[in-house]
Amino acid sequence: MRRRMFLKSAIATTLAAGQAYARPAFVLQDPPQPLLSPPFQDGKGHKLKLADFAGRVVLLNIWATWCPPCRKEMPALDALQRRLGGPEFIVVPISIDTAGLDAVKRFYDEIDIRALGLYWGEDLRVKLALAVFGLPTTLLIDRKGFELGRVSGPIKWDGEAAINQLAQVIGQA
Repeated sequence: MRRRMFLKSAIATTLAAGQAYARPAFVLQDPPQPLLSPPFQDGKGHKLKLADFAGRVVLLNIWATWCPPCRKEMPALDALQRRLGGPEFIVVPISIDTAGLDAVKRFYDEIDIRALGLYWGEDLRVKLALAVFGLPTTLLIDRKGFELGRVSGPIKWDGEAAINQLAQVIGQA
């Protein structure tokens, strides 16, 4: 009896997990929340802050090359940038690798990432400023720099549920 209940529970959990990709990526906050910006840099070494992206909806992804779920979701983020990226929306993946931008460049070349920009930030500063406790963590930021939502863990960013939700936010924000 106990074994049968365990099997039913395992099957239900598996089915529910498989359906998670059909749900929107974010639970949107109302009202949007103020957000601190850690300093970070782009692939050319220019110092940036989140205010540099004002006027655009930003999908801010905190990740590292040593993080398996982060590595797995990068191609989907690249596809999302190709599909929705432009003057209204940008994916900003900030790596917190201690090896800096060189590790990110090697990884991008290794898996053929072409649409995403290179960004790097100091591990502790990024985590503290953005209250990041696990990787990957992704924040959705409105055009005024306020947090609309966040999600911890990998998401199928090139899936229809995520794309539809982001397209709706881009159109409204």
